[in-house]
Amino acid sequence: MKIHEYQGKEIFRKYGVPTPRGVPAFSVEEALEAAKKLGGRVWVVKAQIHAGGRGKGGGVKVAKSLEEVRELASSILGMRLKTHQTGAEGQTVRRLLIEEGADIKKELYVGMVVDRGSQRAVLMASSEGGMDIEEVAAKSPEKIHKVAIDPVQGLGDADADEISASIGIPQAALAQGRTLFKALYKCFVETDASLAEINPLILTGRDEVIALDAKLNFDDNALFRHPDILAMRDLDEENPAEVEASKHDLNYIQLDGDIGCLVNGAGLAMATMDIIKVYGGNPANFLDVGGGATTDKVTEAFKIMLRTPGLKAILVNIFGGIMRCDVIAEALVAASKAVSLKVPLVVRLEGTNVELGKQILADSKLPIISAKNMADAAQKVVEAARK
Repeated sequence: MKIHEYQGKEIFRKYGVPTPRGVPAFSVEEALEAAKKLGGRVWVVKAQIHAGGRGKGGGVKVAKSLEEVRELASSILGMRLKTHQTGAEGQTVRRLLIEEGADIKKELYVGMVVDRGSQRAVLMASSEGGMDIEEVAAKSPEKIHKVAIDPVQGLGDADADEISASIGIPQAALAQGRTLFKALYKCFVETDASLAEINPLILTGRDEVIALDAKLNFDDNALFRHPDILAMRDLDEENPAEVEASKHDLNYIQLDGDIGCLVNGAGLAMATMDIIKVYGGNPANFLDVGGGATTDKVTEAFKIMLRTPGLKAILVNIFGGIMRCDVIAEALVAASKAVSLKVPLVVRLEGTNVELGKQILADSKLPIISAKNMADAAQKVVEAARK
């Protein structure tokens, strides 16, 4: 789950990560009142969407008067903001963050992620803040400094100081850097975050270290422990089909193709999408129904896929381990009848009770295309989608 920058900064402040003063706003008038409340002579009007690159897309502007705050808030609120992370369609701006101006001497980068290789949380930092960290990693990997953190010992002072020095935090601000990094690590662990990123982390003219941005993503499987964070979820920022799928315990991600995929198991789902691409097709979604695909679940999955504009065919690829093939076959027949399925349906079954499952599909008299294996299924669904 993702949250907005202003929400991330609220969490940061609870853990002692310094941030500029700011006030969220949902209207032009609220933006103006926020600027008055903050005082000063310079404000930053920031679009709040779940995507990076807002500044390059015109979603972050500096105002030097209250009238400019009003003008910028009016132009940014409601705009369709396009960045490298939103895609060509962009995202509608419904919220703003009005923030006090900052004295930026240097922009840095710091982030926390889980490294699957070492199975530890890793603190990453770079002197190249304000840029796409992926670009820095590709062009100047030596400028990214990392430390894998012992989960028992936590982030030690020596490692924090070494990271601070490596990215150019001066001696005068070393203690601040150490405190900030340790606070960020504590925040990352205690909130069950999957990503905690500050880009940029700034060094001010007075050698203060401040988080000018906040990006926090959380492990969905741990949200039951954090009702306060779950309450921050903004459904307007999420794909409606994905929101609907989550209500039915379906792991669904919308893509831009025209072949729907219904699979049990995330690894098999990824392999299914890959083989569709190999045979010249384009998957319309990732959909893992898990190990307990009931008739209701499959029906809802069909309904969600059928809402995809331009959907031309559906491939069901099931390996019956925990999930028996006869059970999934019965569910497919019932679901197809319930939604009056009009697009071609290709089904590949393998595993427990596979012959019984195939017989159920054949006896249904529905125009279901049976496939022998994954390659056969991919070829048939791509061919069906082209007709």
